[in-house]
Amino acid sequence: MFPSDGEIAVIGAGLMGHGIAQVFAEAGHSVRLFDIDRPTLDGARDHISANLTALGRDPSAVERVQPTFDLRQAVRRASFVLECVREDLATKQKLFAEIEALAPTQAVLATNTSVIPIGAITSELAFPERALGAHWWNPPYIVPLVEVIGSDRTSDRTIKETIGLLRRVGKLPVHVRRDVPGFIGNRLQHALWREAMSLVDEGVCDAATVDTVVKSSFGPRLGVLGPLENADLVGLDLTAAVHRYLLPHLSQATEPSPGLERLVSENRLGMKTGSGFFEWTAQEQQAARSRLIEQLKYAEQPGTFVE
Repeated sequence: MFPSDGEIAVIGAGLMGHGIAQVFAEAGHSVRLFDIDRPTLDGARDHISANLTALGRDPSAVERVQPTFDLRQAVRRASFVLECVREDLATKQKLFAEIEALAPTQAVLATNTSVIPIGAITSELAFPERALGAHWWNPPYIVPLVEVIGSDRTSDRTIKETIGLLRRVGKLPVHVRRDVPGFIGNRLQHALWREAMSLVDEGVCDAATVDTVVKSSFGPRLGVLGPLENADLVGLDLTAAVHRYLLPHLSQATEPSPGLERLVSENRLGMKTGSGFFEWTAQEQQAARSRLIEQLKYAEQPGTFVE
């Protein structure tokens, strides 16, 4: 059975889970959405309906999403299972063992982890050849990319089937050829964040200036030219010359920024607590989220698989 032949099971109904369920439902799939937290699960279809309405899409798609508190019920007829629970290795390992015992033997088992190596999560499975990573980006119903990552025991067929499924639901899958922590996108993103926080820690500038520089210089360019395309544009001889001078001066920290650790210790956790690098009123948070959604709408388009 191929992933297109049966139900989709999404395990975890939080921000990523219900958004991913929405994508499959909009593409015509029957989706079982599981969570152990009743308020999260009870509110999932309302969130999906609100998303569909805000985007001007078919509101009836939400009817194809069936919430359940029963893991067996969620996966027993699934051809593709996607886990979206918290980023904790032990939790994911335990959950995958349970899913493997309950799901059909031919089902593809995927994790939406953003940083944990797939081989670590699936190390205790009896049939690891059918397990892989499928890392979506937030919000998953708008951002096109999904990183597809196999462990050294994932079969080529599992990767091929997953790529095909993602393309059919309108996503842009890329194949991550080595199972490294953080895969591609988060390694790039957090390298930037490390340098951004280092600049603030060292008193080069404040947080607002960092964000202004990114948003008003190379940030808008990234949607048109990726970093390696841009290197070709400016010339690789110039790029090499800049690297010889600049790279020794960049942060090489292997621990979180001292400023970041201080904010966390003060319970200044960002929007969830109303302050972090910046102060956030409820109105400012909503405005930032609205700007993000409007900007991402322009980037949303079905893509082709990138090997």
